[in-house]
Amino acid sequence: MAHVQTGGKKSRLTLYIFIGLFLGIGVGVLLNKNYVNYENKELHKIDDKIQANTVVIGHVRKETSERTAVQSSVESSVKLLADTNILVAENAKLADKKVKLNESRDTKLQYFTALSENIFLRLIKMIVALLVFSTLVVGVARLGDIKAVGRIGGKTLLWFISASFVSLLLGMVLVNLFKPGLMMDLPLPDAGTSTGVEKVALSFKEFLNHVFPKSPVEAMAHNEILQIVVFSLFFGVACAAIGKKVEPLVNALEMLADIILKITGYVMNFAPFAVFGAMTAIIAKQGIEVLNTYVIFIAEFYGGLLLLWGILFLAGFLVIKKRIFGLFKRIKDPVLIAFSTSSSEAAFPKTMQELEDFGCDKKIVSFVLPLGYSFNLDGSMMYMTFASLFIAQSYGIDLSIGTQMTMLLVLMLTSKGIAGVPRASLVVIAGTLASFNIPEAGLALLLGIDPLLDMGRSATNVIGNSVATAVVSKWENQLKTD
Repeated sequence: MAHVQTGGKKSRLTLYIFIGLFLGIGVGVLLNKNYVNYENKELHKIDDKIQANTVVIGHVRKETSERTAVQSSVESSVKLLADTNILVAENAKLADKKVKLNESRDTKLQYFTALSENIFLRLIKMIVALLVFSTLVVGVARLGDIKAVGRIGGKTLLWFISASFVSLLLGMVLVNLFKPGLMMDLPLPDAGTSTGVEKVALSFKEFLNHVFPKSPVEAMAHNEILQIVVFSLFFGVACAAIGKKVEPLVNALEMLADIILKITGYVMNFAPFAVFGAMTAIIAKQGIEVLNTYVIFIAEFYGGLLLLWGILFLAGFLVIKKRIFGLFKRIKDPVLIAFSTSSSEAAFPKTMQELEDFGCDKKIVSFVLPLGYSFNLDGSMMYMTFASLFIAQSYGIDLSIGTQMTMLLVLMLTSKGIAGVPRASLVVIAGTLASFNIPEAGLALLLGIDPLLDMGRSATNVIGNSVATAVVSKWENQLKTD
């Protein structure tokens, strides 16, 4: 396949991305202190007031319940309930004001967010569906027969399931070890409290609907990666079964993949501007102080990610030996892109190119990597158990190890097919919390720092999928020597 960039140009891109990253931080600090200072201060006041009201509401309801239990003064209980209703109404008004302030701040920063969200990420999404379809079909068709597809697919899924379980289990172990939620000590919120994040349906029927496409065109139009993967597998297996008769079509799809990768090179030239815009907007909204607000939680989560990197590195070393060092060096650009844009999907085309340059057979890359974006989002999965149990701890909800393991298995299922785009993990967590009677409003505890956390887990997704592709290539004796 076509190579997008060569050594010198590639190193310059890394340099430009770093420049964009640090410029974004600097400009973001200036905007935070000046341009959107009013909105930030007002939002901070509102958050403090809502939290204070919520604490009072919790205490009042507890006191009312205790008075009712001992048949105390009815008038006193009614007055307490009336006071509670006043605070609930005040919180609702504050929430509306918060929405308007957020809209005002977003309008002021729209030119920066446009660089990453409205231009770069849209350009990436423009090519991802076609790239997944063309490369996966070619990869399956080139494997030659259904037995080869089954053999490689089995090895790939074995790695994915193992990595997913380790990632989820690591998140569970760390949050039980550090217990970051205990310091929050929050009362249970009102049942109707909204987080602004829609939960994902957990029923088996809805899950199947998310997996199997009713139209490949609709799946591509909405960038439903898992549905595209399923259709591409059927298409590729059919091409392999028919054989030489469809060779021209397979060649055409291979040329399409080359064209898309060439387009990727053009799009990647815009990456430093996207990184600049994304970092400027994040720092302008959250400020450098966001690092101090939840510093313990952030430090523990990123420490967990580094530990997961070490586990992936060690697992890769056991299979491909010292070449794992070269692999980590090779994928620094896509990892940096994923980190800066909070989207592992944005790094998909670049990751594919780097793995081929590393020596992975392009048929294996075309087969394993697209599957990884549906089945092997290691960073996102570690975050799911970490965040879910953190929220439970914050409200003093004690979950047994058995319940936590059940939650882990539920997340193993519901996380599949979640594309590497911002906030996808929160959607899955919202649905999981409801299933285990944990207040969904607890997601509000993480919304403020989620962009910062999303950066780390997106970068980890890229590393996990890269190691998986290299390992499967080695298992199939398709990893070229240096």
